[in-house]
Amino acid sequence: MSDQLPENLLQLQDLAITGFRGIRKLTIGRLGRVTLLAGKNGVGKTTVLEAVRVFASRGRHTTLRDVLQERDEFLGANGGNQRAPMPDFSALFYGRRPSGSRIVVGPTATDGQLFVEDVDLTEELGPLVDESFPEAAVNGTVIGLRAMFRGAQQFLPVVGVPQELGGHTEFARAPVDAWRILRQSSDDFTDAARIKCLSLGPGLMGNHEVASYWEDVVLTAHETAVVEALRLVMGERVQRVAVIGSNGQARRPVRATGQARAIVRLHGVDDRVPLKSLGDGAVRLFGVALALANSQNGFLLIDEVENGIHHSLQIDFWRMVLRTAQVNNVQVLATTHSFDCVQGFAEASREFSDIGSALVRVVRQDGEAWAIEYSEKDLSIAAEQAIEVR
Repeated sequence: MSDQLPENLLQLQDLAITGFRGIRKLTIGRLGRVTLLAGKNGVGKTTVLEAVRVFASRGRHTTLRDVLQERDEFLGANGGNQRAPMPDFSALFYGRRPSGSRIVVGPTATDGQLFVEDVDLTEELGPLVDESFPEAAVNGTVIGLRAMFRGAQQFLPVVGVPQELGGHTEFARAPVDAWRILRQSSDDFTDAARIKCLSLGPGLMGNHEVASYWEDVVLTAHETAVVEALRLVMGERVQRVAVIGSNGQARRPVRATGQARAIVRLHGVDDRVPLKSLGDGAVRLFGVALALANSQNGFLLIDEVENGIHHSLQIDFWRMVLRTAQVNNVQVLATTHSFDCVQGFAEASREFSDIGSALVRVVRQDGEAWAIEYSEKDLSIAAEQAIEVR
């Protein structure tokens, strides 16, 4: 089943999240082509990005695993004895208790929502469980995780046995035979059902990411746009950009090389200059532009988007993001706790009112996350009168 939308339609018009990590329930009534999530640290802004990432993957096991690993969510009991520590899948669920709960992410209309829940595999798969899960003979039940999207289900290759004390379930990798059974019992989740989704963290993009993304834009129409983004920082001094390997020669492909690096040709400078030598702002802008070029018809998620970008460049930065997101049909969600970033976003959004942007302030009261939405009129007033809306 393909969920590719007609050109320039948003993948998510609104957003509902239930039972995911630190969010018990959160609804955002309107998302834009570019949506900026503002708020203090710890209110759940990054969790919203993670939820969209999980939704785009349709609950893919590798995406859930990556989200947990990036937060250092590992099983303490088994981590020291395994070659690769096992992610703590219970940490995906609100209150870290998957038993009887369900993660829901997607539009407010239930037809397009993703569900992730724990299930009793002994009930779901019957005799197949007895053959491949010796734990079932002892405990009587084996718990698994299931993702469901539009009537299709997929069992994740992790299983657990409920503990006697407290009912906690500690998930572990499914045995090879069990993994095969879980896959055979799942519906066909083809890549066509998933939405392209790239994520940029608070840190700067690494050399391997720059090289990989550059490979897909070099000698295309996107290359010019990426170089223009770098000129927001360096001006017209920037002439060319290339990715080279450690031997000083241009290399393609560069995905597998950890030694590739980006270099820049500057007007009036004889030697080629490493991109990273131009400062964090140059690397951040270049990375965002590369990610926008590689996110066509999908999502781009940017955590702490203001990092590395000087306040004087905020308006120009958001102009670039809004224009490129519209041209490439990318839906962007970004987080910030910077007043300068919000002001720059508001000003640029007023200039590009036809594109459709949204500002959402995430707050937390009594342990619950809430979304305060600002209309395009509110954004325009905030930009004009320098009103703080963080």
